[in-house]
Amino acid sequence: MTTEPRLRIAMQKSGRLSDDTQALFKRCGLKLNVGDRRLLAHVTNMPIDIMRVRSSDIPGLVMDGVCDLGIVGDNTLEEEELSRALIGSQNSYIRTTPLNFGGCRFSIAMPEEFEYTGLQCLDGLRFATTYPQLLNRFAKDNGINVEFCLLKGSVEVAPRVGLADGICDLVSTGATLEANGLKEVAEVFRSKASLIQRSDALCEEKQAILNTLLPRIHGVMKAKESKYIMLHAPKNKIDNVCKLMPGKETPTVLPLAGIDDMVAVHVVATETFFWETMESLKTLGCNSILVMPIEKMMG
Repeated sequence: MTTEPRLRIAMQKSGRLSDDTQALFKRCGLKLNVGDRRLLAHVTNMPIDIMRVRSSDIPGLVMDGVCDLGIVGDNTLEEEELSRALIGSQNSYIRTTPLNFGGCRFSIAMPEEFEYTGLQCLDGLRFATTYPQLLNRFAKDNGINVEFCLLKGSVEVAPRVGLADGICDLVSTGATLEANGLKEVAEVFRSKASLIQRSDALCEEKQAILNTLLPRIHGVMKAKESKYIMLHAPKNKIDNVCKLMPGKETPTVLPLAGIDDMVAVHVVATETFFWETMESLKTLGCNSILVMPIEKMMG
């Protein structure tokens, strides 16, 4: 009895990226249940398995070929790549698709009373961090020397208990820093989630699955960043109206039943559609201006 090849994707079991990844899979039409404690979930309508693991394990699983794909933060990916380079271990992969979620920054933070005058004032200090290689690369690139103590959690308390002078950690809103008497002084790395792929070629069957999945992911990403705009515009002002439309898409112009001097204009906008633009359109005589989200797109 032969077993059908199944594409294996690694994702974060719980945490910052888990919910966004599950939402992505759902919008791509994948049917799976990850509500229990199982580490391996099976997609029921496509030959895909989802391995649920710690974020720090995802890059290695893909680099070592255990998983075909992984969704992981760029900060975790870069840290693993740098760590493996130090010991000469396999660290190749393909960055298949940047994703538009999981945004954060990796920054140096110091106690609020610290007088920050520039990067040179950090020379010789000790930092608590979960990402020592990213910190070391930043220090080397900026001509400063730093020490670090490796912590896997509760990094923010390190200065208060005397473990370090400051921290280098992920920052989203900055609320956690403020709550622990810290202030952000320097950005080291900016991160989003990425879809990565093992570097060796997939078998024909797995590649076919990937060829179906990737356009869906791209469509979801593009839809999330786009809006569908509809309005009624004076026929004699259509050139002015089209110039105000955001993005590079050519608007669709349609006649309106029973109205000769007005037309309907539809366009997909991949750029922000500001209130000021709507007000300018109104000034041109446009009405019934609608800006709507898009759920799915396929080119």
